[in-house]
Amino acid sequence: MFLVTGGAGFIGSAVVRELIQNADHTVVNVDKLTYAGNLESLAEVEHNPRYHFVQADISDGAAMQQVFNQFKPDVVMHLAAESHVDRSIDGPMEFVQTNIVGTYTLLEAARSYWQGLREPEAKSFRFHHISTDEVYGDLEGTDDLFTEATPYAPSSPYSASKASSDHLVRAWQRTYGLPTLITNCSNNYGPYHFPEKLIPLMILNALAAKRLPVYGNGQQIRDWLYVEDHARALITVATKGEVGETYNIGGHNEKANLEVVQTICDLLQELVPQSTSYRELITFVTDRPGHDHRYAIDASKIEKDLGWTPAETFETGLRKTVQWYLANEAWWKKVQDGSYRGERLGVAAAKVGEM
Repeated sequence: MFLVTGGAGFIGSAVVRELIQNADHTVVNVDKLTYAGNLESLAEVEHNPRYHFVQADISDGAAMQQVFNQFKPDVVMHLAAESHVDRSIDGPMEFVQTNIVGTYTLLEAARSYWQGLREPEAKSFRFHHISTDEVYGDLEGTDDLFTEATPYAPSSPYSASKASSDHLVRAWQRTYGLPTLITNCSNNYGPYHFPEKLIPLMILNALAAKRLPVYGNGQQIRDWLYVEDHARALITVATKGEVGETYNIGGHNEKANLEVVQTICDLLQELVPQSTSYRELITFVTDRPGHDHRYAIDASKIEKDLGWTPAETFETGLRKTVQWYLANEAWWKKVQDGSYRGERLGVAAAKVGEM
């Protein structure tokens, strides 16, 4: 039995779909259903008898204890988190509450449950915490890659909250012996991605003939990871990883943000041709405060120790992503009917200007 927190979110729903559709696992999905939680992302599995859903806040200790007692999970995959950097700039407290307090509350519920297990269940129990490469900070001015030994240097309220939660997980393993694992991933993209993030925002803005806002000069570099590749990696770590270890997960796809946006424009021109280039919609805007220049993951440890490698290149994954959004207008139209309308988040007063 897998307990997946945040299973209605972008990465969480990919994990749930993978566990149900491509493996013979039972899953309980615990999700608060904030703005980014969408049960329609799980329509393919919602009627499967091995899938269960509980709407609850991970910061609610009594609710978490009840989930553990009722479903008796063997593995916890903790993905529930506030995850958007710009939103963390506008409202950091939500990130502290969910990512730090929520992780602490879940750890305590897991510890209480695990300490009541008998062998061999106690020995096989795992708490897998899913984190981000942003905890490592910035690689500007160097050709280095983030490794599992890279010191933490978070830049934003979001990355600081995730760094804090990582430290809590390690402390619960060191102090109490709770069998934990941590993964830090690069930027995910793919189907069912909430359209505040770069790739879906650019796709949907371009289709609506809206401007495509690119921070600064667009030369910030990210390593891109197709979400279904990430889901497979996470399940591999949860089932085969060594307790107490950290595994970095990346897609070997370093791309400047401007190149990503231009590639999206070119794919749309091929798939939904129009008389003027989608590239003409690109607009350079004031950069984000504290914007890290480059993230890049060294994923050699998970490849060497656990045998995972990404199946998608950036080119194949991005084409699949654009095609999915073109074929699933009903999904993203319903998302856009909610609180998010495609506006820029983070420093709302920043001025727009072309470069």
